Amino acid sequence: MKELIEKFYTGLSEGNAEKMISCYHEDVIFEDPGFGKLKGERAKKMWQMLCKNGKDLKVEFSKIEANDQKGSAHWEAWYSFSQTGRSVHNSIDAKFEFKDGKIIKHTDHFNLHRWASQAIGWKGKLLGGTNFFKKKLHQQTNKLLDKFQAS
Repeated sequence: MKELIEKFYTGLSEGNAEKMISCYHEDVIFEDPGFGKLKGERAKKMWQMLCKNGKDLKVEFSKIEANDQKGSAHWEAWYSFSQTGRSVHNSIDAKFEFKDGKIIKHTDHFNLHRWASQAIGWKGKLLGGTNFFKKKLHQQTNKLLDKFQAS
């Protein structure tokens, strides 16, 4: 399963959403502080959207560990946040669960307050640690995903 995680992040670093999606089970559940919980096709579409829109994305991954049931990895992303043009360096810890040789559950953990401070600036620094901000962010990211899915 370690190879599966490596393939997933290699796909991300190449901007190849199809390679990433091929690692996901059809019933995958993805969750992170930016999008909240996404299931199945929505999770796959999110990666397609991020790969398509991530013009200057740079990714590094490490500390991959896995057995037949579970896995984990650390990854870092550098990019310009599309809404503000501000530079972001996000440090992320991922946890995985596997079923039928694919990723059935993928949970990314990162410091949302730190991310918001970088991506949005002083408003992110002020509000990025609040539930209000998290709820608003989920609404915005899911609205962008709805638009992407509709096109």
